[in-house]
Amino acid sequence: MAAIAAAAGVDRRTVYRRFASREDLMAAVYGARYDAVEKAIEAARLREAPVAVALHLYAEGIIAANRKWPVETSRMLRDVTIRERRRRLIDEVDAFLRRAADEGLLRSGLPPGWVAAVLPPLLEQAAEELSELSAAQAADVVVDTLLRGVGTPQAR
Repeated sequence: MAAIAAAAGVDRRTVYRRFASREDLMAAVYGARYDAVEKAIEAARLREAPVAVALHLYAEGIIAANRKWPVETSRMLRDVTIRERRRRLIDEVDAFLRRAADEGLLRSGLPPGWVAAVLPPLLEQAAEELSELSAAQAADVVVDTLLRGVGTPQAR
């Protein structure tokens, strides 16, 4: 709590007045992160926007959320509310990825869940390692990598 207070530029007592425990503080941080992810998913319009547009908007929104809330959320999965909230978000993205494959944006015949497994690390790496790029520019890199890979045309 002292380190968090110092990073926020406030006294430790100020943090304790707002949050009774470290767990309460972390729950608030994780909640805010999931709020940002939900907003990104909503803004991407995964169910109705053209799939290429929705994919880019999703990548851009998630990169921005990852940059604003760079916390590992797996610690909070013991919390039933967070776990259910996370499951709903994953289900929404999974449905979108099935739609993207059905509409031909993503290659069919990949192992089940493969795209859903590789997309989050791409988004995390883009948020962290491409900090000199805007979220939109980093999303360009993610989408291009996801759709075209990293090999040269001759290698394919």
